[in-house]
Amino acid sequence: MNTDDSSSPEQIAPASRDAPPRLADSRRSDPYRLQTGALAVIAFAVVLFLLVQARFLLISLATAIVLFSLTSDAINSIARLRIGPVRVPNWIASIVALLLISAALLTLTSIILAQINTVLTTTLAYSEEAPAAIASLFAWVNEDAERAVFSAVSTLDVSGYLRALAAQAGNLMQGTVLVILFVSFLFAERIWFSTKLENFFGNTEQAEKVSQIVGSIIHRVNYYLLVKTLVSAVTGLMVYGVARFLELDLAGALGILTFVLNYIPNVGSIVATVLVALVAYVQLGEPGVTLIVFLTVGAIQFVNGNLIDPMLMGRALRLSSFGIIISLAFWAAVWGIPGMFLSVPIMVAMMIVCSHVPALRPVAILLSREGLPEPDSELHKKGVLHQPPPHKG
Repeated sequence: MNTDDSSSPEQIAPASRDAPPRLADSRRSDPYRLQTGALAVIAFAVVLFLLVQARFLLISLATAIVLFSLTSDAINSIARLRIGPVRVPNWIASIVALLLISAALLTLTSIILAQINTVLTTTLAYSEEAPAAIASLFAWVNEDAERAVFSAVSTLDVSGYLRALAAQAGNLMQGTVLVILFVSFLFAERIWFSTKLENFFGNTEQAEKVSQIVGSIIHRVNYYLLVKTLVSAVTGLMVYGVARFLELDLAGALGILTFVLNYIPNVGSIVATVLVALVAYVQLGEPGVTLIVFLTVGAIQFVNGNLIDPMLMGRALRLSSFGIIISLAFWAAVWGIPGMFLSVPIMVAMMIVCSHVPALRPVAILLSREGLPEPDSELHKKGVLHQPPPHKG
């Protein structure tokens, strides 16, 4: 009996010793999880604060990176050219690209500022007629509704809004100069990117993979911007033709505004259509003609945005429509209107990076349209990544 009594505690003891550590580990893990979650929230708040406080600098930097990615392929093409037996040096190609970008940015900024000045002047001229014209749209309800709308619109401080818009437009030239400076420094550093990556990772394979993932981001963003520019230009010209046919005072400004707003996904085309119809109604004062203008411009936007654009875009962008709206709302809240223009390129970069990081791949699946973000196999198909050597033994 003594032997049984002495042996039974020894048999039970291991089991009793196994359970408490597991319970202790689970109890210890809960505070650690809470601490990690709290640190993640604090880090997100700090990053968000910095994004808002340094918005002008960061918007200029993001724009410069996009422009640099657009011209990197062109620089490589120029550098491969031969003039007789001599190949064009890389630094000459970079200088030519920088001069072209600077000229294009300064010209585009001058055109936009001139059109903003035209819009402000014309808007002030029609500011007295606009309340009555807008109120008459609600005349079919009753006279009280028309008077209420007229009173509400009349109280709007149009001149104050225009002064604020003019002040923001004044920063456009400063931003353009800052973007040109950023692009010039990126061009100066571009020949050392691969060397820096190798030294940073200390592994040639890893550095090459990162380099080619960046190349994939550049390829996707470039293709998106080129297609968007083509479709937006065609849409702007068609809207300009409609406004010119109706002899609207702001025909040129409406065409340029449509071209610019079409870079904002989903929302930009709607805003541009409403603005064209509103200008037509304020100037012409005919509801029937305004309805025809609204339907015509809406049809142009629908065909170009929902038929031609996806056909040209193909599978270059596999972004979730809901994800695009969330990204648009977030970057609009953080960076305002410039953030709306940059929301899709930023989302493309996030999806591609997350798709190649195992821990972040669920985020890429949520951001992708079909839940199938770009895997490493696609980089192999494109020749972006080298196949690993076969395992021996």
